[in-house]
Amino acid sequence: MNEVLVASQGPGKGPSQAPGKGQVLGTGTDSAVLPGVSGVSGVAGASGTRQFWRRLRARRAALVAAAVVALLVLVALAAPLLTAIEGQDPTTYHPDLIDSARGGVPVGSFGGISGDHWLGVEPQTGRDLFARLVYGARVSLGVALAATLVQIVIGVVVGVAAALGTRWVDQLLSRFTDIIVSMPLMIMSLALLAIVPSSFPRPVLVALVIGLIAWGNIAKIVRAQTLTLKGLDYVSAARLSGWGAWRIARRELLPGLAAPVITYAAILIPQNISVEAALSFLGVGVKPPTPSWGQMLTAADVWYQAAPQYLLLPAGALFLTVLALTVLGDGVRTALDPRAASRLRIGTGRRREAKAAETVETAVAAKPGGRSAESERGDAS
Repeated sequence: MNEVLVASQGPGKGPSQAPGKGQVLGTGTDSAVLPGVSGVSGVAGASGTRQFWRRLRARRAALVAAAVVALLVLVALAAPLLTAIEGQDPTTYHPDLIDSARGGVPVGSFGGISGDHWLGVEPQTGRDLFARLVYGARVSLGVALAATLVQIVIGVVVGVAAALGTRWVDQLLSRFTDIIVSMPLMIMSLALLAIVPSSFPRPVLVALVIGLIAWGNIAKIVRAQTLTLKGLDYVSAARLSGWGAWRIARRELLPGLAAPVITYAAILIPQNISVEAALSFLGVGVKPPTPSWGQMLTAADVWYQAAPQYLLLPAGALFLTVLALTVLGDGVRTALDPRAASRLRIGTGRRREAKAAETVETAVAAKPGGRSAESERGDAS
């Protein structure tokens, strides 16, 4: 017979973890948590983490995408080492590798690929294409991650403040969020980037502009989720015990907001990479000589016939990065949402049952003198 163990209150625990809030039934690995338990939140959190990794490992596409993203991040971080091994850098001009008589086309086959230049050189400038590609990964990924971080911080603060504030605070912040959401990102970014002095570091400026304009959607998601969490028992217990709004948000609400925030962040990163590439392509993003994939695409639009690798390499890297991050974000969303997996299992089970029933009906009808279940029910009626 299972023993009944009552969760005890440890030092520093909140009011929702007081004795008597719930019990753990059973011992060892057969224990189960009853509703209202908070004293074993660490065990529940560890179990939730294990379930998340198990669901994520079950999705092979997400694992492949995670490996691709990890490889891209490693290449971006190791860009100085990789270019040192090649013996090149992204800013040095090599005019001797350019055929001036042909308009600046690289000398040699396949865009000047050689042992010294692994992916060839740029038309007109002769700068090493491999060095600019790996350094461009640093800029594109760094800007996207920094912009996503700014969006998350602002969106979480505004969303939680709107949900926990008074009616007037909620109305004011919600209407301000609606204004931010309605702003066209590309047009506002073009306007802001055009008026800022060129002395300001361009990658930092692009990340700030994207982050300060595109945080509205995550604020709406956080506000809706916070309003849902406010009605739960453990939040009410914390409020009745005298905790302040921000202490409740930090200790009780933020852990519950982790799943939707992480899911939306995984979707935002590829979007921000595309926005940075588009801004650089339009000439208001990262400025030369700092390499960027979007900037490389801008310079390659007239060389796609004479030097196609100059266009295909940054375009392929951009496509691969966005695709991998999108697939990984979808896998994270499914792993963090158990209901999605449950719906998938239920749907698969129903299809299997229907297929099995159809197979049985076909086998019965194919037998000599056999009659299907529908025929027998019709005769009985």
